[in-house]
Amino acid sequence: MARRWKNDLSAADVTPYGAFLNRRQLLAGAAGLGLATAARPVAAAAEGLEPNSWEEITTYNNYYEFGTGKSDPASYAYMLTTQPWSVTIDGLVDRPGDYSLEQILGEMTIEQRIYRFRCVEAWSMVIPWNGFELADLLEMAGVQDGAKYVAFETVLRREEMPGTRYPILDWPYVEGLRLDEAMHPLTLMATGIYDRPVPNQNGAPIRLVVPWKYGYKSIKSIVRITLTESEPPTSWNKANAREYGFYSNVNPEVSHPRWSQATERPIGGGLFARRQPTLMFNGYQDEVAAMYDGMDLSVYH
Repeated sequence: MARRWKNDLSAADVTPYGAFLNRRQLLAGAAGLGLATAARPVAAAAEGLEPNSWEEITTYNNYYEFGTGKSDPASYAYMLTTQPWSVTIDGLVDRPGDYSLEQILGEMTIEQRIYRFRCVEAWSMVIPWNGFELADLLEMAGVQDGAKYVAFETVLRREEMPGTRYPILDWPYVEGLRLDEAMHPLTLMATGIYDRPVPNQNGAPIRLVVPWKYGYKSIKSIVRITLTESEPPTSWNKANAREYGFYSNVNPEVSHPRWSQATERPIGGGLFARRQPTLMFNGYQDEVAAMYDGMDLSVYH
């Protein structure tokens, strides 16, 4: 199986959802308390930060297949049918095929990971995911020597996804990673949040999470994974290459053409929440920076 990400996080470190709600009610108004100890084990990236609430995570997010407003996914994603579900794995793999979600989960080890989440729009959250390393899934399919990239595709069902009736993007939504990025121990295939299944608006039943990259790289509701020799097209890069590069690593030193990326707005901080400095690679520099040695990250953005 894949090289594991070494940390001291255990199941006991993540407050169960029900207990979290009760605890949050008791600690209302006590800023900085709550789940601070739960977030601590995830290196410097989430140390001392309280994970966002279930409500915040599931009602404020982007999923343009259901609309462009932050509350649109929570309002309309109930229409998406997620059972049964299968993922096609093809391209440069030894064992191509259509894998049912049950078949995949039967082979994987589900872990709990608390990750920072940084949107390209300069807002952020801290999210407790459940999932497995993408590397494990790719190794199950058997990566061939010629593979250099991994391409992903979101489900496209126009009758269930009202946002796809408009030319917001070139549907279906597609994304991609370099193979070493895909095989990195931090790269997660998420199936849950707070030990509950990922809700439709957050990418049910299975989505990608790449915590050192802007959120739009973490493609939702995946139905196809393709191993390829060539760099795959990605939706936002196709829409506007000047603003959205293939790599999309969080870099506070490189501004978006229309706004600065030096700071971010934490969601859930209340009316008087202050912006906070954005960390290089979203706080995961020690883990991932070596993959980009020698690259000019202002060019390969």
